[in-house]
Amino acid sequence: MATGSESVGQGEARANTRGRRRGRRRRRAPRAGQNSRPAPVYGALDLGTNNCRLLLARPDGEGFRVIDAFSRIIRLGEGITSSGRLSETAIDRAIEALKVCTEKLIRSNVVSARLIATEACRVAENADEFIFQVREETGLNLEIIDSETEARLAVTGCSSLLDRDADAALVFDIGGGSSELIWVEIERELSKANADFSGFIPKTRPGPAHNIRGWLSLPVGVVNIAERFGGVEVDRGIFESMVADIAMRLEKFEIEHRITEAIASRRVHLLGTSGTVTTVASIHLGLARYDRRHVDGCWLERGDALAVSRRLLAMNYEERVRTPCIGHERADLVLAGCAIMEAIMRAWPCERLRVADRGLREGILIELMAADGYLRAVARGADAQHR
Repeated sequence: MATGSESVGQGEARANTRGRRRGRRRRRAPRAGQNSRPAPVYGALDLGTNNCRLLLARPDGEGFRVIDAFSRIIRLGEGITSSGRLSETAIDRAIEALKVCTEKLIRSNVVSARLIATEACRVAENADEFIFQVREETGLNLEIIDSETEARLAVTGCSSLLDRDADAALVFDIGGGSSELIWVEIERELSKANADFSGFIPKTRPGPAHNIRGWLSLPVGVVNIAERFGGVEVDRGIFESMVADIAMRLEKFEIEHRITEAIASRRVHLLGTSGTVTTVASIHLGLARYDRRHVDGCWLERGDALAVSRRLLAMNYEERVRTPCIGHERADLVLAGCAIMEAIMRAWPCERLRVADRGLREGILIELMAADGYLRAVARGADAQHR
């Protein structure tokens, strides 16, 4: 299993691992006035339980600008709840998507990348065999990251959407096989020095100064919840059973961090990064088709988010399929995601939820570029676990 960074040379048939080895030469950001050549291209790949996503970007001032992206639903973790293994059909889907990623990495002459795999590969009995097969068939060296690293990268990637006037935020990332919760304190005085940033995509920058006070990784995501409770025919009773299952897993985190008390006495908001949250936002906004420009960074009132959840619960499967921004690929998973979201919102009743169509990949890019001197130091909260 490879760790650290990946380097892909133009015209190479293989994406060779550079790793975080002692003596590795780092690229350095050009000094002022040294702009004769374009900035190098960095890459971030996130192979999740449900999706395969790739993002390629160049450093641009204090942030970066996306030059290419790829996303495909592969359902790598399909059936893993009962079998404990990645199925052959799921592996085939993943391999085909990863071959596309290899082509993009080589074509863009990516100088440094990090290629990560998450929950499905963390729990699968045949994960090592899968990683070897990926290397042999695509040339990519995947790194299976732990849940703590996943949480840190998620916060780093969406930190520019933390409200600079807030005291704290509860960040949540609803995945296919796991969901991460991160309790973040925002250092408002330090953040005001960098307040002139709208967070508009495709240019992305690190966010306000913040500290991670705690994190929790739940072994539940849209895929395994839908497999356990059903995703096609979901009535109120099934939905409430999903919510109750998740709510029980949140109790210890509340006891440890007293988030409800903080919500009552301080300025706290939710920040959600996941397909569930972006889908809910799209439906609330009435979009005929998904448009990141309208969704990423938008604010939802608590009542609006819950109202969308109720609308979806009132639909049958065919109606969800016909709903814009859902379709066949998400129709059997969206209510499982809504159940996770609703359990979080019931446990911690913040009035505002900010929506992020960014996360792990953006976090990877920020860390890679910061390490090479292209960005200012990563916010302290993103680096807190490594001190």
